[in-house]
Amino acid sequence: MTGSWYNYYCQVLGPAFINQERKGGIMIAKSIITSVLEAALSTGGDFAELFIEDTSKSSINFLDGQLESTQTGRDFGVGIRIFNEMNCIYAYTNSFDKESLIKTALKAAQAVRGNTSGIDIVLNETKPVSIHDIQIMPASISKKEKLDLVKVGYYSAKGYDPIISQASVRYLDVTQNIAIANTEGLYVEDDRTHTRVLVNAIAEKDGQMQTGSVAPGAHMGFEFAKSLDIKAIGEEAARMAKVMASADYCKAGVIPVVIDNAFGGVIFHEACGHGLEATSIAKGTSVFTSKLGEKIAPDIVTAIDDGTIPNAWGSANIDDEGGKTRKNILIENGVLKSYLIDKFNGRKMKMESTGSGRRQSYRFAPTSRMTNTYIANGQSTQAQIIENTENGLYAKELGGGSVNPGTGEFNFSVREGYMIRNGKIAEPVRGATLIGKGLDVLKKIDMVGNNMDMGQGMCGSSSGSIPANVGQPTIRISSITVGGR
Repeated sequence: MTGSWYNYYCQVLGPAFINQERKGGIMIAKSIITSVLEAALSTGGDFAELFIEDTSKSSINFLDGQLESTQTGRDFGVGIRIFNEMNCIYAYTNSFDKESLIKTALKAAQAVRGNTSGIDIVLNETKPVSIHDIQIMPASISKKEKLDLVKVGYYSAKGYDPIISQASVRYLDVTQNIAIANTEGLYVEDDRTHTRVLVNAIAEKDGQMQTGSVAPGAHMGFEFAKSLDIKAIGEEAARMAKVMASADYCKAGVIPVVIDNAFGGVIFHEACGHGLEATSIAKGTSVFTSKLGEKIAPDIVTAIDDGTIPNAWGSANIDDEGGKTRKNILIENGVLKSYLIDKFNGRKMKMESTGSGRRQSYRFAPTSRMTNTYIANGQSTQAQIIENTENGLYAKELGGGSVNPGTGEFNFSVREGYMIRNGKIAEPVRGATLIGKGLDVLKKIDMVGNNMDMGQGMCGSSSGSIPANVGQPTIRISSITVGGR
């Protein structure tokens, strides 16, 4: 049967593989897209989708005063997804060739055994309203201009203090053009451009090394890089490394912890956010399963995932299933209000998508993922939070960590930390880690600041690595286990 279907689609369904209606970007004729979707349903699937992608990347790495590498590349391909009730099949090809596409669709369809019935697919193109003003396309900027910016960051970090033994800067821009079509008649296109600069500094003292890092990014063009005070960013990375290199080790104990704003939000992202994704909720493996409507945090805690923030690192006009991104209230005044849901897991849960289907590229099937996730502002100032903490730890900057989404258990390193003594920030300490469970931490948040800000990161999960903002105002956790030396 595969051979007969393959011959039919290759011989009958038209030679043109160029969509004359699209000016630039992805060019595949809609007639071919329709034919590939029909091939995907040929063995009884009840839904099929194409994710078409053409992505260009550019990066510069500068280390030890030298240009370590400069790379430009382009990746293009098509992902084909088929649903058959509660089963999902995914395949992809990096060819836009008509025969390859149909062959891939038919091969994927062999995993489906259902009742075949003709579906009249009519693609209705929708045009999302762009919320991202891209002023300078990175491809229009010379490598020299990008390198000049990188050098400023490097020399400001390396020259900050003799204790800085090494510095490095990475510049990155990515322009992704996508088109999404499915058997429900959806056809939508989107263009995305991200720019980021990452500065790292290493301070060495008495044979011990400490790292400082600053890595701003945005859903913007090269105008974002030009707007940065790259000299100040390099100095901040070096300052962090220098302070921690001279710090004593933190003592272990169960104490109050004040976590600063911006990237401090990574603790909610990892310890709680992943547990609110339908990827784990639909399987019943999350601690938040079946808790909608329950009180899981104090009244002062409201948590949001918002993919509609203009030019934010984790934002997009549409998700990677073609749905509009949304502002999803996850927790409101301590009550669990929503999960993050993609199309397939929504089918399992009998709930609608929340515009949260994301993927790294056409090589990955989408699943529910966070965008810009943050704890909303409270009423306290940062000064009030510190003043009301007699003794504890001030985690100014968090680093990496590990989380078990099923239990919510986490372990985070504190990249820059200070002791709090008598309501004042005291001596710096290094080697601190925060250990606990997501649900417990939520319940122990007893002060929330009014200085919400966001930090940028790359979030890894089953659908690959994607840009994600994390954020919060300064918060206080009344007690948490702090690991130390």
